Amino acid sequence: MNSPQRLFAALLASSMLWPTLASASDLPPAESPGKPRPRIGLVLSGGGARGLAHVGVLKVLERMQVPVDAIAGTSMGAVVGGLYASGMSASEIETLVQTLDWRSAFLDRSPRRDLDYRRKQEERQFLVRLPVGFDRAGFRLPRGLIQGQKLTQVLRQNTLPVATIEDFDRLPIPFRAVATDIETGHIVVLASGDLTGAMRASMSAPGVFSPVELGGQLLVDGGLVNNLPIDIARSMGVDVVIAVDAGFQPQPRDELDSAIALSNQMIAVMLQRETERQLALLGDGDILIKPDLGSLSSIEFNRVGPLLRKGEQAAQSLESRFRPLAVGAAPWQAYLARRNIRQRPLPQVEFVRADRDSSAHAARIESALGALAGEPLNPGQAARGITRLYGDGTFETVDYRLVHAGELAGVEVSARRKSWGPNYVRFGLELQDDFEGENNFNAGMRLLFTEVNRLGAEFQLDMQVGEEPTLFAEFYQPLGPASRWFVAPRLRLDRRSFDIISNEVRLVEYRVRSEEAGFDFGRELGNWGEVRLGLLRAAGSNNLRVGDPQGGLPRRVDFERGEISARFGLDRLDSVYFPRHGEIFSLEWNGGRASLGADYDSDRVAVDWLLARSSGRNSYVLWLTGGSNVSAPASAVQDFYTLGGLFNLSGKVADSIAGPHFAIARGIYYRRIGRGGQGFLNVPTYAGASLELGNVWDRRSEMGFDSARVNGAGFIGLDTPLGPVYFAVGFDEGGGSSFYLLLGRIR
Repeated sequence: MNSPQRLFAALLASSMLWPTLASASDLPPAESPGKPRPRIGLVLSGGGARGLAHVGVLKVLERMQVPVDAIAGTSMGAVVGGLYASGMSASEIETLVQTLDWRSAFLDRSPRRDLDYRRKQEERQFLVRLPVGFDRAGFRLPRGLIQGQKLTQVLRQNTLPVATIEDFDRLPIPFRAVATDIETGHIVVLASGDLTGAMRASMSAPGVFSPVELGGQLLVDGGLVNNLPIDIARSMGVDVVIAVDAGFQPQPRDELDSAIALSNQMIAVMLQRETERQLALLGDGDILIKPDLGSLSSIEFNRVGPLLRKGEQAAQSLESRFRPLAVGAAPWQAYLARRNIRQRPLPQVEFVRADRDSSAHAARIESALGALAGEPLNPGQAARGITRLYGDGTFETVDYRLVHAGELAGVEVSARRKSWGPNYVRFGLELQDDFEGENNFNAGMRLLFTEVNRLGAEFQLDMQVGEEPTLFAEFYQPLGPASRWFVAPRLRLDRRSFDIISNEVRLVEYRVRSEEAGFDFGRELGNWGEVRLGLLRAAGSNNLRVGDPQGGLPRRVDFERGEISARFGLDRLDSVYFPRHGEIFSLEWNGGRASLGADYDSDRVAVDWLLARSSGRNSYVLWLTGGSNVSAPASAVQDFYTLGGLFNLSGKVADSIAGPHFAIARGIYYRRIGRGGQGFLNVPTYAGASLELGNVWDRRSEMGFDSARVNGAGFIGLDTPLGPVYFAVGFDEGGGSSFYLLLGRIR
């Protein structure tokens, strides 16, 4: 199947099941002594979110004490069946399904707090999140919208107790998963190997999930070839088949009234022929359960409760058919005991190694996960190591397995670099209009070349056109394969404009041209911070663009800069544009020295601190920024700070005031709006307001609350895939106002 419905159905496949234990009054009569019971095979179909109905069926089977001796599943059925086959109890799976954040699970992107520091800064600078690679042949896209990283780790963590069992017949319940070889179109029945990999392969709906490579085959969703694998269950030697069909059933014409309905109908038609062939294999003693799921779609992951109840109701209607298959209390407890291998302690990890295809990343793997060796496996610590590796943005998937080398147990890590890399392109867009004739436009592109050498070097090239044309290049070179120390030579060419204003009157507008070269030496501080020391050499000019200079301001000044610099940065923010938790802090010093080629000795200090907290849908941000030029002449407009624009004195036009010293404090409140907080068209939407106090000053001695300006803004913000969109109105204490339609980052 290749529609978004079918694909996301596969996603949902990663959900789990939820049976509950029976009360004493529900127990069926004991089976007759000495009479052998039939072997029961459970067949679970694909169906995406609809497959959650399987969980309701399992609840009824457990309540009636009907044992399952073999399971065959496709897509969602493979995930539900695989978890049950691994020994998870009904209540454990129910808890997992109910507490899983489905929306987050279907997003590969790590939480921002887990990203590498460089990737965090990249997110602050460029907007479009679509991952696009490129090579000589052109642009390259991922093989699926979702790489399955988070879903894989959910399945991995919940199947760890059976992670070393490679023969699926040795699981607590023998198990088969059905997948499709996308290269040949042939069915692949997975009966051995890695259980997590088998479940992921079976649910990898083409186009949504990336294929899974197992045993040299590229595997996708098994629903393409056999959505209800009754014949597979028969081959496992069962006497009775219980088949649960949660797939789409063809609907009458009057129900085909939307694109989703037509997509569902297409899926039903595609599956119907093979499903009918499978249903013909059922005998009189077998049981078919077809939950009444109607038009419920394969992507309705928010309908867990109703889908579960549909499955439970369908199974309850057939309880009379199940009763002859039920066992008594003692056999049932013995059956549960045989499945209860999950209570065994996890093994001691004696080694950590990269798998054969990840040897190039062995040093990084050792750095992230080497601490596991010598201790019993700690799933939480392993998950953090995997997250750290994945967060640097290099890999498509990062996973681990428990393996044995002789008598020793260890962890084997697979790190697959992005199939559309290692070169990437990102785009940025910044539009601002105050509806009074003042507008700004900048469009940018970043080319990022990763894995430039064996030490993990990166080359970054930024190009921007518009109001502030910029060309920036940096070569980031770690000093070792897993080293946090680095060097970073860089070049920058830019043009920018700003106004000099006095008493609300614009005196002049300057255009500043600058070319600079620098060299930084620094160290990453975990994934949360960075410290840099640098040297910089620059040349440029300040050119009068508009107005008649007054007060000694020149028409043109050429300048030379030679500086040493120090910068500390910290980033623990959960979101760049609409943060709810965390903080960002930076402190930078630049020392211009004549001995380094500067026109004069000077010092500049700038600080930026943002703190975010939240309660429910409400978020609160405190944001403080300031900077000062020390001993710089009045003509050094290239080092002036600017204010104006949304959240930077919102009642003033962007960059409309400038000076050698500035400070601003903002208090920002916003609330996520929309029904259930879903926003507008499922795009997170916020309504909020800001209060701002700040100004620019010609002398440090003039800085103070009495000379600061009070501004504020009211806004509606949308956190779109392209970046934030703001509709806002700003107010200045002097009665001025500005209106904003803004797409892009807030500078």
